[in-house]
Amino acid sequence: MLDANMQSQLKAYLERLQRPVELVATLDDGATSQELRELLDDIRSLSDRITVVEANDAPVRKPSFLITNPGVDTGVRFAGVPLGHEFTSLVLALLHVGGHPSKEAADLLEQVKNLEGSFHFETYYSLSCHNCPDVVQALNLMSVLNPGITHTAIDGAVFQQEIKDRQVMGVPTVFLNGEHFGQGRMELGEIVARLDKGAAARDAAKMNEKEPFDVLVIGGGPAGAAAAIYAARKGIRTGIAAERLGGQVLDTLDIENYISIRKTEGPQFAAALERHVRDYDVDIMGLQRASALRPAASPGGLIEVEMDNGAVLRGRSVILATGARWRNMGVPGEDEYRTRGVAYCPSCDGPLFKGKPVAVIGGGNSGVEAAIDLAGVVAHVTLLEFAPELKADAVLQRKLRSLPNVTIIVNAQTTEVKGDGQRVTGLSYQDRQTGQSHDVALEGIFVQIGLLPNTDWLKGTLELTPFGEIVVDARNHTSVPGVFAAGDCTVVPYKQIVIAAGEGSKAALSAFDHLIRTSAPA
Repeated sequence: MLDANMQSQLKAYLERLQRPVELVATLDDGATSQELRELLDDIRSLSDRITVVEANDAPVRKPSFLITNPGVDTGVRFAGVPLGHEFTSLVLALLHVGGHPSKEAADLLEQVKNLEGSFHFETYYSLSCHNCPDVVQALNLMSVLNPGITHTAIDGAVFQQEIKDRQVMGVPTVFLNGEHFGQGRMELGEIVARLDKGAAARDAAKMNEKEPFDVLVIGGGPAGAAAAIYAARKGIRTGIAAERLGGQVLDTLDIENYISIRKTEGPQFAAALERHVRDYDVDIMGLQRASALRPAASPGGLIEVEMDNGAVLRGRSVILATGARWRNMGVPGEDEYRTRGVAYCPSCDGPLFKGKPVAVIGGGNSGVEAAIDLAGVVAHVTLLEFAPELKADAVLQRKLRSLPNVTIIVNAQTTEVKGDGQRVTGLSYQDRQTGQSHDVALEGIFVQIGLLPNTDWLKGTLELTPFGEIVVDARNHTSVPGVFAAGDCTVVPYKQIVIAAGEGSKAALSAFDHLIRTSAPA
């Protein structure tokens, strides 16, 4: 089942086991059960601390297996064969059940242990889903730490009838005690915060006690991370408050255009950002969303940022790096096939579709520019515009119409993204003039109907464009003294990771310059 290289790597990991591990398999006569039996036999052969037993009469899904300790009837359960992206989840489950400590923060692990109640989680995943492992690994770890928590990770391709019966439209999808709990990427802290009802109040109390920061960064994407690092390197008191470190990068598949890194994946890049920030003396406040900005009452005074949990953070300067989110089509299949054919960044993901047919949704400047860009890479581009005519600049339209491998369809309302369960295979649209429906076979869909900056909470506080972008000058100053902004939430063009990181660095340098030129009130 496992090739020699994978066996060698797994054997090295299993040497870290501190106590015996028992794999309890529940199998039938099917091909998937045979595949699972071979996998478990391979694992058993790599460590004398691991045993395998079969309990085929157990009232659980078949095929599945429980990772537990001898004499214990709880642990981590996988239904299916956890290979692909989930192989890492399997390895971590073996280590954690075997007593190897988690690298998660000690206070977060203690919070999991202290959760009271019975929580029975089920997660549906696919082997090709790069967001699924984070959810599976978080819930697996919780089930190891707390006897009141159980988790079963279910391969949707193996249990297709369940997928249909429970109307699972995308992965990862999580059920808690039989009810829908969430869908999409979730980290351990986010899950725990939803279960621990008193967590928000405790966090708010701790945050309210914090001393003012010299530089307070709001947002944790490439711009926010770069700003925090550059500020901390100046030796000044730096804090960063963000919903998640990594921002939109966490939802990106392949990254091939960040200079000096030939290729990486979004979650890996985000993890590297977080590690880099943690290398410095930065107060990181995760799972936090800002709700209000209050300018300083007098020159050089403290700027306040109110958070959703009611806490108020204070800083001599503030850097806003809240990023933006892609405007969605809001049609069936879009969420299910996000990062599996549905994409939002042509320059990032276009090369992945070399020689394949794709669609671009949107006929404004960004959509037409995307179609022109993609036409040089892909086999064919179908551009769909909702309005009766394209809205892009005339020069862009002329260039687009000159390309031989582009089809333009106007008055087209996209109604569904279609796929085979693994990737996009086409889309459906309705002709708004005739009402007739049409299908287009393709392998990629680039949604270009605009970005929405995460700035709703700033309206009326500082200068925004009609599109909600923060107006900044060349040095990242906003219209409010002491408040700077960087990244996709600003008017700076070309929303790219490398540009956001540069802007965040520049904003931190400008904030430092502001601090040394501004006297704090007595």
